[in-house]
Amino acid sequence: MTFKIYSLFIFFICLGVFQSTNAQALQFNSWNEFLQKHVNNSGDVNYKSIIKNQRLLLNSLNDFSKNQPNNSWSKEEKLAYWINAYNAFTIKLIIDKYPIKSIKDIKKPWEEKFIPIEKQLMSLNEIEHNILRKLDEPRIHFAIVCASKSCPKLLNEAYTPSKLDHQLTIATEEFLSDNTKNNVSEDNIKLSKIFKWFSEDFTQNGSLIDFLNQYSKIEISPKANRSFLDYNWDLNE
Repeated sequence: MTFKIYSLFIFFICLGVFQSTNAQALQFNSWNEFLQKHVNNSGDVNYKSIIKNQRLLLNSLNDFSKNQPNNSWSKEEKLAYWINAYNAFTIKLIIDKYPIKSIKDIKKPWEEKFIPIEKQLMSLNEIEHNILRKLDEPRIHFAIVCASKSCPKLLNEAYTPSKLDHQLTIATEEFLSDNTKNNVSEDNIKLSKIFKWFSEDFTQNGSLIDFLNQYSKIEISPKANRSFLDYNWDLNE
């Protein structure tokens, strides 16, 4: 009996090690190489070069399709996976319809079920609203990119679990300090409509100003005048 209990104990230890290893199995190597090759430091995407050679993109999409997160994955692993997958499949959506001037030239781009994850087809909206937003990390809005000039820039490296907090902080700070997307002063703020569309995500632990002041170089007054800028939906190329 003692031997059986001991054997069962060893089995569950090994199972835990296997699950932990499995959670780390997807290293985003193809996706990282793709981003380095086709996205510049400003986040501009060279869609024409992608169309000429889709190998790295297709390898990346295949990785995402075959490695859906499970319950053994940490929050950071899930976030990194879904952020990267969202961005990769957005690019796939664009090149399948290219040449276009805007993602809005595509009929219902965020509702189209074209993303094969395991045995189901998903939409970009499902990834964003049903998965990412439910992970309670408002900075995802500065990491997922809808292929438009007013979106946050597409990071030209993969988001990874070990660097995720730093990457999300930098992405938020850079987005907020970009005067083409936000204009911030102590008493007056002109913000991206992202802060309007997803206001509930930024006010879970305080006001919107409280959130902004965590990442702004300028201390914004709680009484600052607030308005929202027009959104430029032209392609980020």
